[in-house]
Amino acid sequence: MRRFLRIVLPAIVILAWLAFAGVGGQAFGKIANVSTNDQVSFLPASADATKVQQEQSKFSKPAGAPAVIVVARSSGLTASDTHWVSSIRDAVSAQSGVQGVSPAIPSKDGQAVELIASLTPSADTSTVVAAMRTDLAKQTPSGLTAAVTGPAGFTADLTDAFAGIDGILLGVALLAVLVILVIVYRSPLLPFLVLGTAMFALTGAILVVYELAKAGVVTVNGQVQGILSILVIGAATDYALLYTARYREALRDARTGWEATKIALRGSFEPILASGGTVIAGVLCLLLSDLNSNKALGPVAAVGIVFSLLAALTLLPALLLAFRRAAFWPLRPTFGSKHPAVTGPEARGLWAAVGRLVSRHFRIVWVVCTIALLAGASGLFGLRANGVQQSDLVIGHSQARDGQAVLAKHFPGGSGSPALILGNANKLDALVAAAKQTKGIDSVVGVSKDSPTGTVPVGASASGSSGSGSAGGAGSAGGSGSASGSGSAGGSGSAAGAGGSGGASGAGGSGMSGSPTVVNGQVLLQATLSKPADSPAAEQTVRDLRTAVARADPGAKVGGVTAIAIDTNDTGIRDRSVIIPVVLAVILVILMLLLRSIVAPLVLIGSVILSFGAALGVGALVFDGVFHFPGADPSVPLYGFVFLVALGVDYNIFLMTRVREETLLHGPREGVIRGLGLTGGVITSAGVVLAATFAALAVIPILFLVQIAFIVAFGVLLDTIVVRSLLVPAVIYDLNRRAWWPSRISRGHPAHEG
Repeated sequence: MRRFLRIVLPAIVILAWLAFAGVGGQAFGKIANVSTNDQVSFLPASADATKVQQEQSKFSKPAGAPAVIVVARSSGLTASDTHWVSSIRDAVSAQSGVQGVSPAIPSKDGQAVELIASLTPSADTSTVVAAMRTDLAKQTPSGLTAAVTGPAGFTADLTDAFAGIDGILLGVALLAVLVILVIVYRSPLLPFLVLGTAMFALTGAILVVYELAKAGVVTVNGQVQGILSILVIGAATDYALLYTARYREALRDARTGWEATKIALRGSFEPILASGGTVIAGVLCLLLSDLNSNKALGPVAAVGIVFSLLAALTLLPALLLAFRRAAFWPLRPTFGSKHPAVTGPEARGLWAAVGRLVSRHFRIVWVVCTIALLAGASGLFGLRANGVQQSDLVIGHSQARDGQAVLAKHFPGGSGSPALILGNANKLDALVAAAKQTKGIDSVVGVSKDSPTGTVPVGASASGSSGSGSAGGAGSAGGSGSASGSGSAGGSGSAAGAGGSGGASGAGGSGMSGSPTVVNGQVLLQATLSKPADSPAAEQTVRDLRTAVARADPGAKVGGVTAIAIDTNDTGIRDRSVIIPVVLAVILVILMLLLRSIVAPLVLIGSVILSFGAALGVGALVFDGVFHFPGADPSVPLYGFVFLVALGVDYNIFLMTRVREETLLHGPREGVIRGLGLTGGVITSAGVVLAATFAALAVIPILFLVQIAFIVAFGVLLDTIVVRSLLVPAVIYDLNRRAWWPSRISRGHPAHEG
């Protein structure tokens, strides 16, 4: 009966995973269907901009994001250019997904003209913008510049940049891991067993996340998809490497694969479970964020780690039990063979040499490592993580960015992306006056459902003069703004269609009489900015605008693209100060419970903080001095911290659980050297694998992901090579028994006196 179970039980486990993967594999192609680009889903939950975004659809006809078509000729537009623009307007108006297009709006210098097209609420922004750009590219007159920009244009560029998130990213990550595993194991079979375990874990995670997103329990976007794939592959491979190392050791001491499996599970279950629990606790701390984009990642990443744990502790043991020693061919461990020496004069190899270095010069080692890490952390003084312009989110070519530059040269820079003022209808005149007196505001109009253009003049221009009203918007002013930047980490570059198409320019307002729509005693105004909506100057204007309208109406709120960027950045900065201490406290408690000590966990936490500071500092120097990036999203340090601390502690857990095990047998200092020697190879391999998987994020040309890829990949290597290999062993060796206070090891058990 027992022999029967030894055969049937692994088979049942493998078949169960195969069946689960068969169902889950279908979710790979479906998860995009439950991804959302609704900007409201990713805005700060309590911010004024979010509240305005949620209310604005009540004041106008439902509409999607506005696309701004700008056409320019440096020598001045000709009559034939004007005729061509008219034909383009007709072609765009006839496109599916376009709700309306404004009349041509000429610039004051006569060198440019703009059209503002509003999309239907259900339109696929990327598809519609692509069709517009195709029309523009057809028979463009020589010397004429034409581009589609505005909120819809930026959203389309972001969507295109994320196009490889499912295929290219996953392929690059898997190829990198496969190459590393082949080098590490020098076996034709074992790398595929390990990589297959990771892929089965990812399949299970994708299936559960798909069902949760379909039910509305979690929110998924392109960024979350990418990080989920990388995190699961990296974590599952790490856990698989640790189990495989234990299993290979056990095959030397156990006659059968079943006995080796039991030994390996006993030795690896606690550290793998503790490591996974640490990461889960770390990512779930993102739920404390007030930024919905951060909240979205927490539970999704936790699901991914749960499946990484399940696959590493069930599927991989079953696969290795099925193949036994053949899995390691041609370097098969044989029963009764001698374990490689890790200490003493007969010890050979890199990790034996590292152990001798630590034991002989432990104080010099940890002091030098600390100084080196502090030197790297000094780069933090140059870190610019207060947000970047929307136009800088995409690395490489961006037609929306080029078009925005042309737009800002010939029109008020905020054309098509006005600030939105939601206030008391009884204080309309005071609100208009406050807005117009704010430096950087070009024009102000009211939003009206009854107006053909979607807006009406307000204030002085409402008397019927040809004042500064909307230049013929497409009837979508104050549209729904659903065209979010589809992967921004809740950062400054969300391409929200917050403002609709009205208020594009003060040139040639219609002077139409009418009143703004009043809903529940409130009105909505559009204030066109003189500077590009994503520029620092525009942000300062909106901050000043908020102060001005608050004096006129204390209950007034300011929203729109620029306000969204401000609130998102401010919330991201707030989240860092709240979440980082909580993550540290949670991980510290887990380490204390795992190691039955207070001192050693404090050392480990201190080491990963130092490592994170060095990784972020070096990253700041590289971003500024090598890549010349314009800055970073406020969420970059937070994401980097959560992943580096949680994953960096993983390697310290792998090390210190083995050190504690060896300490109980051989004493504190001998235990450090033996634990270092026994885990050196597997942890270094795991670190290289994880660094390679996160580095794969750099293939997606999104600034946020490229920065996260560098920080986490470099930080993991720093943790693996410096912190876990030298700093932590040297400090623990120096502390001797004190490292394990208050456990019984610290009290000097007789067996440990040597």
